[in-house]
Amino acid sequence: MADPAASEASAAQPGALSVVLAGGGTAGHISPLLAIAGAVVAQRPGTRITAVGTEAGMETRLVPAAGFDLRTIDRVPLPRRPSVDLLKLPVRLVRAVRQARAIIVDTGADVVVGVGGYVSTPVYLAAWIRRVPVVIHEANARPGIANRVGARIAARVAVAFEGTGLTDAVLVGMPMRRSIADLDRSADSSGARASLGLDPDRPTLIVTGGSSGAASLNRAIAASVPDLIAAGIQVLHITGRGKRIDGDDGARFTAAGYHQVEFVDGMERVYAAADLLVARAGAATVSEVSAVGLPSVLVPLPHGNGEQRLNAASLVAAGGALLVEDAAVTPSWIRESVVPLVADAERLGAMSKAAYSQGVRDADRRMAELVLTVAGESR
Repeated sequence: MADPAASEASAAQPGALSVVLAGGGTAGHISPLLAIAGAVVAQRPGTRITAVGTEAGMETRLVPAAGFDLRTIDRVPLPRRPSVDLLKLPVRLVRAVRQARAIIVDTGADVVVGVGGYVSTPVYLAAWIRRVPVVIHEANARPGIANRVGARIAARVAVAFEGTGLTDAVLVGMPMRRSIADLDRSADSSGARASLGLDPDRPTLIVTGGSSGAASLNRAIAASVPDLIAAGIQVLHITGRGKRIDGDDGARFTAAGYHQVEFVDGMERVYAAADLLVARAGAATVSEVSAVGLPSVLVPLPHGNGEQRLNAASLVAAGGALLVEDAAVTPSWIRESVVPLVADAERLGAMSKAAYSQGVRDADRRMAELVLTVAGESR
């Protein structure tokens, strides 16, 4: 986490390097953005960091909490098919580009860094208008619209996975917090379990659908609690904000050995506590379980552009994770597949080694080097 006092001091330094980072909406965009920002400041103390997001995203909480300045512009969705939003797009985009350009001018940006998402396109275009170089990081194996557009004008393009199709892309991995990248699961397991209210010595399954939750996973896990508990497995079920699981009486569903929370602050504790993780195959999740060597069952979103299946492909092929279709995650499948896997220490150990071999633990530093190189070339 950045020191807010240091950020304020750097803003007052004449001639200090100014880096504007664009991205927001979900943790999948904000987490790498903050990791890159932190690594840039670590490599170049005194750098002035400005993040650009929208007023509706998680960045309004997470960016200031990390000690960085946040500016906001209008949200500009990029419709994939004819709609009212498509008709409104030109006016919305022009307004957002003007807002982004004002931020770039006000901060004296030496370089713009984008991680994709709705907010990035206007910032890329504003940077191009102002002739400020752009560095892009694409987290997913299948790029989104914003980064496909931005890559055409970028000075450098970096990716977390091979095969994105982006021209001249450099593979750097997924920038993540040092608390995750440097995690020692074995050493931190007991403390992490205690901090989460779990038994330090009991086999542990953790299930998460991400910050937004996953209704299908939530239903299957809740229905499987009796089988899991009967097998001696404790469960931490991270349901997602606003997706609490209730019992027949309308109260929060509880059971001995079953722990339900909507959100966990600090996923490194989850990764250290789990023997096995069941989760969606978002780019950050796939990259982080690889970095820490955590065996996982990955369940790609059943809709969208198929990016989550591609994100998981290399890790699954290496033997570090299982890939299961969303519709196949049923109580019977959990009973027949997950229960014996959690109890199979030898198999989990092999999966852990395979996952760790796929991990990239210095992507934040690699990105910082790219950003600082481009910024230096522009001065």
